[in-house]
Amino acid sequence: MFSPIVIAAIAWAVILGGAGGLLTEIGSWYKNLKKPSWQPPDWLFGPAWTIILGLAAWALVLAWNGAATDADRGIIIALYAANFVFHFLWSPLFFKLHRPDWAQIEVVFLWSSVFAMCIWLRPYSVLASWLIVPYLVWVSFASVLNAKIVQLNRPFGTASTS
Repeated sequence: MFSPIVIAAIAWAVILGGAGGLLTEIGSWYKNLKKPSWQPPDWLFGPAWTIILGLAAWALVLAWNGAATDADRGIIIALYAANFVFHFLWSPLFFKLHRPDWAQIEVVFLWSSVFAMCIWLRPYSVLASWLIVPYLVWVSFASVLNAKIVQLNRPFGTASTS
C-alpha cells in the first residue's frame, strides 16, 4: 500500500496539474496574443507539467523520508505549501483574468518558491534537490516567455484586450 506521504505527494501533483489544466483556456483571447517564434507548441505544456510535477512529488517523498525531525518535516510542508499557492495562482492570472502582466509579477514568487525547494530539500536528499531542477528550468523559461508576451501585447486591462 501507499504510505501517507506518497498519497500526499501524488495528491499535491495531481491537484496542481489538474487545476492548471482546468484554469488554462486556449480560447480566442489567447490565440490572438502575439507570441515569440520560440514559444513551444501548446500541446507540449501538459506533458511537460506532468513530468515536472511528478518529479517534484518524488522529491517530496525522498525529502520527507530523509527528514530526521518533525521540525524538518515542517520545513518540507511549508516549502510545498508555499509552492502550491504560487503555482496555483499563475494560470488564473494569465488565462482567466487575461493579465499576463500580473502573472509576470506573480511568477517571481513561483520561481522563488521553486528555488527555495532546490536549496532547502538538499539537506534531506540530494536527489530530491536535483529532481526540482527541471521545475526551476521550466519556470525560468516560462517567466521569460511570459515577459515576452507582455512586451509584445501590452497594455493589458483595457477594454480592447479584455
